[in-house]
Amino acid sequence: MSERFLPGGERFGGAARNGVKSGVPAKSRLRSTDVLRDEMQQMNQELIEAKVRLHRRLIDDLNLPMLERLSREELRVQISEIVTEYVKTERILLNARELENFTTEVLDELTGLGPIEPLLKDPTVSDILINTHEKVYVERFGQLEQVPVRFKDEGHVLRIVNKIISAVGRRVDESQPMVDARLADGSRINVAVRPIAVDGPLVSIRKFAEQAYDLDGLVSVGSLTQKMADLLKAAVRAKLTLVVSGGTGSGKTTLLNALSLYISNKERLITIEDAAELRLQQPHIGRLETRPPNIEGRGEIRQRELVKNALRMRPDRIIIGEVRGEEAFDMLQAMNTGHEGSMTTIHANTPRDAVSRLTQMVGMVGLNMQEASVKAQIASAITVIIQLQRFSDGRRRIVSVAEVTGMEQDVIQMQEIFKFNRQGTTPEGQIRGDYRATGLRPSFMDDLRLKGFSFSNDYFDPGISL
Repeated sequence: MSERFLPGGERFGGAARNGVKSGVPAKSRLRSTDVLRDEMQQMNQELIEAKVRLHRRLIDDLNLPMLERLSREELRVQISEIVTEYVKTERILLNARELENFTTEVLDELTGLGPIEPLLKDPTVSDILINTHEKVYVERFGQLEQVPVRFKDEGHVLRIVNKIISAVGRRVDESQPMVDARLADGSRINVAVRPIAVDGPLVSIRKFAEQAYDLDGLVSVGSLTQKMADLLKAAVRAKLTLVVSGGTGSGKTTLLNALSLYISNKERLITIEDAAELRLQQPHIGRLETRPPNIEGRGEIRQRELVKNALRMRPDRIIIGEVRGEEAFDMLQAMNTGHEGSMTTIHANTPRDAVSRLTQMVGMVGLNMQEASVKAQIASAITVIIQLQRFSDGRRRIVSVAEVTGMEQDVIQMQEIFKFNRQGTTPEGQIRGDYRATGLRPSFMDDLRLKGFSFSNDYFDPGISL
């Protein structure tokens, strides 16, 4: 940072910042540091207020339809002149770099999404979390961190949020305080405002990955091993029914996208999602998305209606972004009646929990079905359950690959094929461990062999690390 002088003659930068003793007593130096911090916070707040004031003045004075015809660079030149004059008039003390940053921020306020525009452009940021107007967090590489981004007040947050969601025909206010929507680029946004958000607006934006992973890409980042990937590729190509299980943010949609790359281009796929996040590469895809109720509480279309409709669309496979309710019954019916190779995700902590949740979801339908009958349908429909977990170091890993082998009395039988053995944590906080086979050979290996896939015994040898 360049050296400059703050009001009151306090020097910020140079020797004082480099820890050189100034001869001032320790208490005085501490007091000076506190004064500097308070003055810096005050200056930041004044800059935010000045930016918002200037933005409002530009909205009133400029010919906005004409601005829309200008390129961003042409607009930047004009805005830069206006900002420079405004800074002089208001006597705001800025150096050249700060003036350039201030111009960019004003331009983002005018044409973009204000303070969060740089975060949306940052490819390392996967989630943006706004906790009222005072705090903004982001997730980078699986870790949350607070960023020095602030809004002026709640009104500033609401203006940016409504600018985002108005593009998809939605709005948020006291009469409709919750919104969950998909943006044009596929990103997800969820908003909660007063009165349900007690302290102020809560906004979460899950950015849409620009480049989807394939299984080889997930191998390269350590989410699984090559031998595990080889078996999963064969399972998809052989049309085994797969369920991806995991917690929030564990990478379920990423893995489902990666698995879908190995579906034949000759098959017709129908995808069903709450918000369209899947990025399938096949040429023959039909995409269906749920619809929330309107302001009057009517017009809602749920996943169950979409699953029923999908069955009439001659799909080879049905892919459900996430099963979370009564549509589980219709999904199992589809999987058991000629739609092998269908896939879905589910929120659960273990493969056994995933089966239990599916059983409970089918019970939500309200049909007079015995639990044993429901479990028999699950055991018949699902072949492989893949369990994901996000660890404390931010890494997302497959921790278990399990096979559903059938029913014994009233219990669904499962066997684990691969698992992640956690061995400890490094001083830097990185999780140590390796992948091992359990020694059990999958019962679906005969199906894979008949369809042209073969695997040597070392794929399932528990004595060697995968």
